[in-house]
Amino acid sequence: MQLHLLDGTYELFRSFFGAPPRSAPDGREVGAVAGIIASTLSLLREPGVTHLAVATDYVIESFRNELFSGYKTGVGIPEELMGQFRLAEQAWEALGTKVWPMVEFEADDGMASGAWKFEDQVDRVVLLSPDKDLSQCVDGDRVVTYDRRQEIERNEDGVWAKFGVAPSSIPDYLGLVGDTADGIPGLPGWGAKSTATVLAHYRTIEEIPTHAADWDVKVRSAARLAETLAAHHEDALLYRDLAVLRRDVPITDTLEDLEWKGALRTEYEALCTELGFDGLTSRPHLWQE
Repeated sequence: MQLHLLDGTYELFRSFFGAPPRSAPDGREVGAVAGIIASTLSLLREPGVTHLAVATDYVIESFRNELFSGYKTGVGIPEELMGQFRLAEQAWEALGTKVWPMVEFEADDGMASGAWKFEDQVDRVVLLSPDKDLSQCVDGDRVVTYDRRQEIERNEDGVWAKFGVAPSSIPDYLGLVGDTADGIPGLPGWGAKSTATVLAHYRTIEEIPTHAADWDVKVRSAARLAETLAAHHEDALLYRDLAVLRRDVPITDTLEDLEWKGALRTEYEALCTELGFDGLTSRPHLWQE
């Protein structure tokens, strides 16, 4: 048995920028919601997709914004997109899927917590997202990531091949390299190649020797990198902490609760009528009354 955990926020963004605009009868922009309905139903038709939960974060800011003022915010997100977050959650619920709406946490935290909670109860957990920070959750072949757009699956060997570090070192990697998507700046000069070389050996920021002369790995401009790390060591640790996904998000659902048993006919048909999705009304292939 597999458990699939879907990054609902990413799916909504992908749909908004990839699907054509569409207006509901009342004038609201709902094209992204139509897109995620069609995409989710397609996912639920795939072999082995029996248990599914969707993590969302309609409040973009999280506890991380209190730790670092430069962390990502909702500034710049189109109003037409923000206005579809809660509608998307309603759509997933009407489809009969469990939704984990994050407020203080982020969708990735919900997915990480779900993987941590259910890993030992299933054969495999599949994290449906291209976000690189979720690579820290990968565990052998039992917890993997899957990018639906590019159709790329990564197990532990895949994380090593992509980033050059172990899954457990991904937060340290992002703390040094940075992550522009989340507003994590990283340290000057610490690029992907040099960071991977150093962390493949030392694994964590704390274990990297202060002086380059003590390094057991050869890296270009090692002296400069060591000086930068020494000067900004506390910053690097903060950036690393921002990248660490939480595993303690309260998830009360049981594995049985996550089994998809079909769309909720009354709720789904009412939503399709409200949003003008006539062509999607009969799309679900399984119903629960």
